Amino acid sequence: MVVAAPSSGSGKTTVATGLMAALTARGLTVSPHKVGPDYIDPGYHALATGRTGRNLDAYLCGPDLVGPLFVHGARGCDIAVVEGVMGLYDGAAGEGELASTAQVAKLLRAPVVLVVDASSQSRSVAALVHGFVGWDPEVRVGGVILNKVASDRHEALLREAVDSVGVPVLGVLRRAPQVDVPSRHLGLVPVAERGAEAVGAVAAMAAQVADGCDLEALVGLARGAGALSCGGWDAGEVRDAPEEGPGVEGPGKRVAVAGGAAFTFSYAEHTELLAAAGAEVVVFDPLRDEELPEGTAGLVIGGGFPEVYAAELSANEGLRKSVAELALSGAPVAAECAGLLYLCRELDGLPMCGVLDASARMSERLTLGYRDAVAVSDSALAVAGTRLRGHEFHRTVVEPGAGAAPAWGMRAPERRVEGFVERGVHASYLHTHWAAEPGVARRFVERCRTS
Repeated sequence: MVVAAPSSGSGKTTVATGLMAALTARGLTVSPHKVGPDYIDPGYHALATGRTGRNLDAYLCGPDLVGPLFVHGARGCDIAVVEGVMGLYDGAAGEGELASTAQVAKLLRAPVVLVVDASSQSRSVAALVHGFVGWDPEVRVGGVILNKVASDRHEALLREAVDSVGVPVLGVLRRAPQVDVPSRHLGLVPVAERGAEAVGAVAAMAAQVADGCDLEALVGLARGAGALSCGGWDAGEVRDAPEEGPGVEGPGKRVAVAGGAAFTFSYAEHTELLAAAGAEVVVFDPLRDEELPEGTAGLVIGGGFPEVYAAELSANEGLRKSVAELALSGAPVAAECAGLLYLCRELDGLPMCGVLDASARMSERLTLGYRDAVAVSDSALAVAGTRLRGHEFHRTVVEPGAGAAPAWGMRAPERRVEGFVERGVHASYLHTHWAAEPGVARRFVERCRTS
């Protein structure tokens, strides 16, 4: 089933995460998914289910990959819960339904549960639900969960209103501050930063959903999802394999991937593709580890919050030196957003790795949105001319020095160049999903073997 809402802030994450945890507590194996490029919600989903949270993004990966990626993530599970993004019908700007929750629900042939913030309304909720049910006949809204309900009287008025539309009410949740997840400049605070507090929050969500929702009816709704004809995505099958094959021993196969609280933004398929291409993937924590893993031949530093941990990252001088030495040797280094900041000379005046002749600082301006990009320079990730779709999401600015070539030429929504390619380094604000272009991982691992 797909958990959607009329707009952001309606309670999708609370309901979806609580539902995942409540169903898991009942002994079901739950497959967690998130529509769109969000990295933070899947962390809560993983905590709720004990399984990797996976994204389904029809813009980054294309509509044809949504089904196979879903099947891949849901293998061996009893039920799948997909949390939507923004409002049900909101997608990529200017692209119609592309990348919307509604499109993903149709691609998966899945019923939708609409989470409605019912605060400050009563009978009007019927008009809202009626509009969302009738907007697109191909989207099957199978029920409503009323959120932020104030009292028994309020609940009775809401139920009477929704009944007039002919859509079942599958749950009613009262206002509960204990399930709220703290936010900051880029959204929710990730699970990796909250520890036991996050465990408690997910447990509170599960209790609220179990108490306020008809779990049996929700499971029954999910059982009514349409069959999918596609097979599952497989990293080993979709890669453009090198001649020697993925299992052949050779130099330069260990790829270090940054993790820990400062670098939490990554897609599970990236490490799966690296492994399928022959890499030994080793995760390290730049906040704790004083040097790169022994034998590192390539480095991947994804997104996250280095600005929050700038002092700690700067204080880890041993690792900064280790990263700089690897980059200067010509080894392949792929850095996205937070990784880009970490490779700069400084971040908010604090020394970073100094791999790039650039300075980074926090900004009041939020840069957010999908991007259509083409590789400008040959790099460890792609040959010039390779076209990829990506996503930007940051409140920082990088002021470049001289020497490096740009990584990407942005085609939409505006034309500009962005990022850095220098020696084996590819650093950029652009988040990409390698499942859309699996040759990226193969090329990176090949560079690890030969650099």
